Amino acid sequence: MEEKKFDLNSIIGFTLIFGLLMWIMYQNQPTQEELAAEKAKKEQVNQKAKTAVVQTPQVEAATTVVATDSTQLANLKNVLGNFAYSATLPSAKNDFTTIENDLLSLKIANKGGYIVDATIKNFEQFKKGSGKLVKIIQENNASLNLKLQTKDNRTLDTKNLFFEPTLTKEGENQVLTMRLKSAANAFLEYRYVLKPNEYMLDFSIRSQGMNDVLNSSNPLNLEWDLKTYRNEKSVSYENRYAEIVYEYEDGKDSYTGQSELATEEADEVTYIAYKQHFFTSILLTDTPFKKVVMTSENLVKNEETDTIFTKQFKSIIPLAFTGGELSYKMNWYYGPADYRILNEYKRNLDEIIPLGWGIFGWINRYVFIPTYDLLSSFIGSFGIVIIVFTILVRLVMSPITYKSYLSQAKMKVLRPEIAELNEKYKNDAMKKQQETMKLYGKAGVNPMAGCIPALLQIPVFYALFQFFPSAIDLRQKKFSLGRRFILF
Repeated sequence: MEEKKFDLNSIIGFTLIFGLLMWIMYQNQPTQEELAAEKAKKEQVNQKAKTAVVQTPQVEAATTVVATDSTQLANLKNVLGNFAYSATLPSAKNDFTTIENDLLSLKIANKGGYIVDATIKNFEQFKKGSGKLVKIIQENNASLNLKLQTKDNRTLDTKNLFFEPTLTKEGENQVLTMRLKSAANAFLEYRYVLKPNEYMLDFSIRSQGMNDVLNSSNPLNLEWDLKTYRNEKSVSYENRYAEIVYEYEDGKDSYTGQSELATEEADEVTYIAYKQHFFTSILLTDTPFKKVVMTSENLVKNEETDTIFTKQFKSIIPLAFTGGELSYKMNWYYGPADYRILNEYKRNLDEIIPLGWGIFGWINRYVFIPTYDLLSSFIGSFGIVIIVFTILVRLVMSPITYKSYLSQAKMKVLRPEIAELNEKYKNDAMKKQQETMKLYGKAGVNPMAGCIPALLQIPVFYALFQFFPSAIDLRQKKFSLGRRFILF
């Protein structure tokens, strides 16, 4: 009879905990109106995808031909219009320009004017000692393309056209301008500025003298594609953390999630992050993008065979004209998904790290991360840091745990008396309840005291569950005694 009463109290406690969790989840569920709006938005996005303009093979083939004689030039003029001028320049060949600092190496191609190789220095793929540096971009897994609409009714892709590179220095900064020319002084320009010891580089898109060439009545679509390379030992674990994260409407943030195929549309977007597990590429803008369409597709169908790529990311970003010209100041970030580094930019990039929502994220940001940083600053072994960190958490939680144990001990002492009351008033439930509560009052016992401490511990341990898999400090680290500490 005593055991049954104890089991009943346990069931009540767990029921309350479960009910609280369900209430939290219910409060965060979208309303019917939001679901209807989301469905309508996705249908609109899918319709846009179906009606997108496709580059013709004729134009793509023509842009790979370098003008060497008048006949070729005339043919290119028929296909490319004013942009045939770019094929007459010495830069109209598949060359590359490399800019690098102590942290980052970037290779930019003449054809398309975009980054075709982004290597993160000081980080190795798969395991420490592999000799292979982490690469976010390599071997045609990424592209940046502007869909040009000309006044003579042509649709051209900048990824197939040749830009003219110019590499200069501004103090210690490396400046690379890539210009797609329609005439000597008329061009579309990509400008890259790489600073010393920075993962973040300045990037801008602008046009000059293109009023008579480009149709400025509608925005141009900037298409950013990335097929994410696997850089960690476990493709399944890495894929679990690969997703698009974005900020919109003055500070809100969201993500595409882990669906097989997810499409999101957002307005007033200020950054888009293609996040992998421990590394990320981010496009930021000073002028918010309007009506951005983002798509994430899972490429890991079979973990035994699909081991090279994890996700296919794509964003379609409309760039509006101002006075008939383009002018956008932006930034690229290619580097580790490190909370400390991203937080220093003061642009809400720390939201990219999955530290948890609400109170869980608050505990990680303001308690666990500072405590962990303090411990790791004077303890050399990350394994020992975790042990000490866990002990500290248990010590801080010990008063709550003690109250829970004390309540359980008191309940155990009262079991015989409770059993007597159950037997004595087995036919009078009301009287039994009254006498039981009177007994609890005399003994100073709250039957719910064992449940409340358990509820208070949930946010702490859920925050820990979010913190450790996101900590890049633990990537490829060992115990000081030489035994590898493997979390992932």
